[in-house]
Amino acid sequence: MKDSFVQKEGYGYSFNSSACTDCGGHCCTGESGYIWAKYAEIEKMADFVNLSTEEFATMYLRKVKHRYSLREKILTEDNYACVFFDDSIKRCSIYPVRPLQCCTFPFWEQFKTNKQEVRDECPGII
Repeated sequence: MKDSFVQKEGYGYSFNSSACTDCGGHCCTGESGYIWAKYAEIEKMADFVNLSTEEFATMYLRKVKHRYSLREKILTEDNYACVFFDDSIKRCSIYPVRPLQCCTFPFWEQFKTNKQEVRDECPGII
């Protein structure tokens, strides 16, 4: 795969998206957390997996106050993954319709001032 470097204004690093091929899903696995999804994203994901929005919500979402997060699965003690992380191929099984939170990684606001944290999280950071 050809290297593809992405930069975003205001961030002191670049991202080599070709690193995803060998990464093993660092951004989809690790500590437990939230994978936020808005209603329009939920509709697209539900359609992608051939479920009604209600069926999708029951199977794959958890409500956190007034928001929705994708469920996680336990890989090992203290290691979780998004429910749509395919552990056999180490990739997202709904990649074309993944939530905005996933699409914008590694350019998250919290990483603007903490380059070391994003480097630890993502081997594609340069």
